[in-house]
Amino acid sequence: MGLDSFDDAGIYRLRDDLAIIQTLDFFTPIVDDPYAFGQIAAANALSDIYAMGGVPLTAMNIICFPVQKMEISVLHEILKGGLDKIKEAGALLVGGHSVEDDELKYGLSVTGTIHPEKILTNKGARAGDQLILTKPIGTGIINTAIKGNLVNKDIIDRVTTLMASLNRLPAEDIKALGVSACTDVTGFGLLGHTLEMIDDEPVGIRLFADRIPLIQGVKDLAAMGLIPGGTRRNRTYREGCILNADEIDPVLMDILFDPQTSGGLIMAVSQDRADELLERLIQKGSEDAAVIGEVVPESAGKIIIS
Repeated sequence: MGLDSFDDAGIYRLRDDLAIIQTLDFFTPIVDDPYAFGQIAAANALSDIYAMGGVPLTAMNIICFPVQKMEISVLHEILKGGLDKIKEAGALLVGGHSVEDDELKYGLSVTGTIHPEKILTNKGARAGDQLILTKPIGTGIINTAIKGNLVNKDIIDRVTTLMASLNRLPAEDIKALGVSACTDVTGFGLLGHTLEMIDDEPVGIRLFADRIPLIQGVKDLAAMGLIPGGTRRNRTYREGCILNADEIDPVLMDILFDPQTSGGLIMAVSQDRADELLERLIQKGSEDAAVIGEVVPESAGKIIIS
């Protein structure tokens, strides 16, 4: 796909009707429960395959573990969580590699398959397309609050469930409805990844602030100043691409730039198919999915928030 579009995974064509998709991702724990951490890390890595329109085939574990500091049972639970999520995706764990490290880290290298003519990229959105987001945002801010013991169990359970959920069903619907562009929302936040879709393109994007799904409680936490460093870096780097940034509530801007872990997919789909896609997503369990904006012919490479 080239190096200039910052797509979610690498593609290698094997023959005219078959290509492989390759990706990897791993990180340090963001929740206390080791089984849940394993699920989240695996779902996050698998998401890159789905974002390209592919089907995950095999996975390999990436493990850094402080064997002198932690019980081996912790590692067993992490690997069990990852394996269960791999099985849910219909993929096969074929091995991996582990090293001793002072800091725990876990993730996957994943290989998927796709027809070369059906590859989805984060480019190709057309004027008039509607933008659909499949998961609410705010995981970075909430995870920061979790580390400070500032949220209750209900919020922890909610954000854990969101992060551990696969983007598998949305990806299946992508194929059926001919989405024109797609990416998953991760470290650059909603605005950063949305801007990737129109970088160097002759179109802009209008986002509807009141339609963007937020995780319950995230506004209050952001207003308290519980903002991770990644949010501030994202905002510094990309705020100049938001045409009316100075008119938007700074708390909302922080949430829109908040780096997500295992976030949802954002998809550009033609206006006449958007309602059908949204209905399918909701019926299959993505109850927070929403049309959050549209691709417009003006303001090339920029976003306006209304």
